[in-house]
Amino acid sequence: MRLLACATAAALVLGGFAAPAEAATSAYGYAWADGQGRLRLVPKKAARVKGTKFHRLASAAGVKELRLGYAKAAYGRVTTACDLKETEGRVALDGNGLGRTRCAPADLTASLARGPVPVRVEYRGGAATRVNEILLNEWPAPRTATGTIKRVNDTTVLFASGGKTVKLGYTYATTFSRTTARCGDGWLTGRPVNADKNGLGKKPCRWTDLTKALKTVRYPVLAKVDYTPGSDALNQVWEVFGDA
Repeated sequence: MRLLACATAAALVLGGFAAPAEAATSAYGYAWADGQGRLRLVPKKAARVKGTKFHRLASAAGVKELRLGYAKAAYGRVTTACDLKETEGRVALDGNGLGRTRCAPADLTASLARGPVPVRVEYRGGAATRVNEILLNEWPAPRTATGTIKRVNDTTVLFASGGKTVKLGYTYATTFSRTTARCGDGWLTGRPVNADKNGLGKKPCRWTDLTKALKTVRYPVLAKVDYTPGSDALNQVWEVFGDA
């Protein structure tokens, strides 16, 4: 019986080694909140800028957006404290240029609420195991364009222009210029008393008003936007009078 028990235990041990845990995969990019408690990230090509602590991110072909839970992920910040919004001139980086201030998933949630976060993510399956901030040598330049926007969720839209569609995220820093009399009106509802000579909205409103207005329409609507390619940040939206 003792020999049988030992043989069974050995088989279990060997069986465990025969099926090792899934190896972690890593990706660089701009992390966004997906509105459902996960982060979303389109993988980018990343490289250290020689002789500096900075990284450079560039578009990669044929990649798909990742959506990762991070409830148990280790979060390394480039700031010297977890609750800082900016580095304030002091950074905490390891030898690979990754944020090394140990923070909690709740701190990552707070960072994502402020906008895109340049990161390196390690993940297994659909869950991030480690998220480290990185410093960029420069952020992409914003641009303006006219096209259509369609709501994805309370913080994300699809913007279509020139035959291309990109997913853009927005936060409390996003401004919304309306043609309507009130910020809380539906899209282009009521008398358009706040349009300029080009039909662009000129009443200053907030990002929450954008969310509310987009919930009143089922189809894409005409808009002018200021956005940042690469990080896919939606900076400003102008409602356009005439898109009835």
